[in-house]
Amino acid sequence: MTASWIAVAPDSDFPLENLPFGIVSRDGGAPRPAIAIGDRVLDLAAAAELGLFDGVCERGELEASTLNRLLSGGAWRAVRSRAAELLREGGDPALRAAGEAVVPARSAVREHLPIAIGDYVDFYSSLEHASNLGRLFRPGGEPLLPNWRWMPIGYHGRSATIVVDGTPIVRPCGQRKPPDAAEPVFGATRALDIELELGFVIGQGNALGDPIPVARALDHVAGMVLVNDWSARDVQAWEYQPLGPFLGKSFATTISPWIVTLDALEPFRVAAPAQEPPPLPYLQVAQPAAYDVRLEVALQTQRMREAGLAPQVISRTSAAGLYWSVAQQLAHATCNGASTRPGDLFASGTISGSQPGSEGSLIELTWRGERPIKLPDGEKRAFLEDGDEIVLRGWCERPGVARIGFGTARGRIVAAPCGA
Repeated sequence: MTASWIAVAPDSDFPLENLPFGIVSRDGGAPRPAIAIGDRVLDLAAAAELGLFDGVCERGELEASTLNRLLSGGAWRAVRSRAAELLREGGDPALRAAGEAVVPARSAVREHLPIAIGDYVDFYSSLEHASNLGRLFRPGGEPLLPNWRWMPIGYHGRSATIVVDGTPIVRPCGQRKPPDAAEPVFGATRALDIELELGFVIGQGNALGDPIPVARALDHVAGMVLVNDWSARDVQAWEYQPLGPFLGKSFATTISPWIVTLDALEPFRVAAPAQEPPPLPYLQVAQPAAYDVRLEVALQTQRMREAGLAPQVISRTSAAGLYWSVAQQLAHATCNGASTRPGDLFASGTISGSQPGSEGSLIELTWRGERPIKLPDGEKRAFLEDGDEIVLRGWCERPGVARIGFGTARGRIVAAPCGA
């Protein structure tokens, strides 16, 4: 583990070995690229004005309002390497002298959506999650549909409703059909849920008609973020046949603000679960394909907040058990010749484990509301109520290696505009 001249707590998500990219603004100024280090950020545009990135990349890449340009040409790797030199113990005298003007506290900046997301795909890559939903929706039948073990199942989401950590989530309205009703009704969802996911961000895209081979898929991935793909289960249940998710999913998706690079995650790459039957050749991966990212979900109700009670962790799991890997997801998404562009976001789908308390959604944790979660103040939850706040966290950790974290993906529920 390498020391920085900036104080970094041992349990920080952002040590010198991480250096994730984000977009921040200060004092109402324009958003600009930054790198997180401990409880501070390195303002890349301000550092570039001091000449600290001369010869590393074009100045415009460090002055843009999104990371798309920086990610597209691959200059992010050289920028991150130079940032590590500047922030290493001893550091650069000019940077240290500039102080707060270039390395402000993270609490003093506003974090923005880091990328302009042209396309968004959500997969269904967790065997445990898919099996749980199969048992819920098809009791007595085969949990998995026949195609699930043959390819990564996914759907195209709505990129315009992807928001950054801390953005309020408005309870969505739509059609739902109560079990005892003859006709559907219109109103606010009564089954608002979460989905604990990891997302990967495209750096260099591919041309239309030029599929990305699975062996080179990771070359096109800049890094990862936490994803909460909020879900209105009652709206989804009424609308999803025959074409799949629509209004029950498209109202909001929350991501964490810092893109953790695959370079930072490399020490935590592990063998993926065995796949049976073996995938078709275009999906076969030789190298370790999974990432051991530990994940947790915490819930704080309005009443807990008013009583000064901390959020309650309701789920813990790991991305190491995902059946379909990042490389396989991207290879499959482009095998028909579909193109990708810098900033495109691909999410894993809900990540669930095999043990109780490792499920990544409320519909699984409460078994469709039959077993509500008991909270420390005596409240119970089957699905989310107004005023509830969900906090996703993710990190990688093992002895002898610096802890690499993702920060948070938070969202607080506010009342629906259409009423109850």
